[in-house]
Parts: sequence; structure tokens; C-alpha cells
Amino acid sequence: MYRFLAILSFYKPFVVWSLLVTVVVAFFNAQIAPAIATKLFLTVFAWYYVSETPNKRKLTFYKNIGISPLKLFSIMFIVDCFLTVIYLTIFKEFT
Repeated sequence: MYRFLAILSFYKPFVVWSLLVTVVVAFFNAQIAPAIATKLFLTVFAWYYVSETPNKRKLTFYKNIGISPLKLFSIMFIVDCFLTVIYLTIFKEFT
């Protein structure tokens, strides 16, 4: 549970950007598959950005508690997909 909360704390700065992307995708095409594909692309971009820039030191804490970068970004992607599906489902109901 401690590791999952640590992953959520890593995901916290990305939540606002993720929500904005979800809103834009829903505005143009409220289908789940394109939204998930967009989120996958953005997750890979975030992984590359964090891994290849001086922000790499942020991953040290997670490595020390036993969370690999692959696991960190995979769980972040799954949580993001879950929130995206919920948002798009609600969005479809009201449009």
C-alpha cells in the first residue's frame, strides 16, 4: 500500500495535464480507444522526459523503495486510463 501511495504522489503533478488532455480528446472525439492511445503516447513521452533529463534524480526515491521506472509509469498509465474511462463515460452521458 505504501508503494501505491508513493506512485500516486508521483502521478499528482500529472493529473491536471491529464485531465486537460482528456477534455480536449473528449471535445473532438469522445471514444475511449483514441483517448487511451493518446494517454499511452503521453505516458511514454513523460517517461522519456523524466528518464533523459536532469529530472532523472526524481526516480531515485522510487528506485530506493523498490519501484522500477517501468512499474512506476505502468501503474501511472493504468490509473490514468481508469480516470479517463470514468470521465469519458460521464461525458458521453451528458452529451
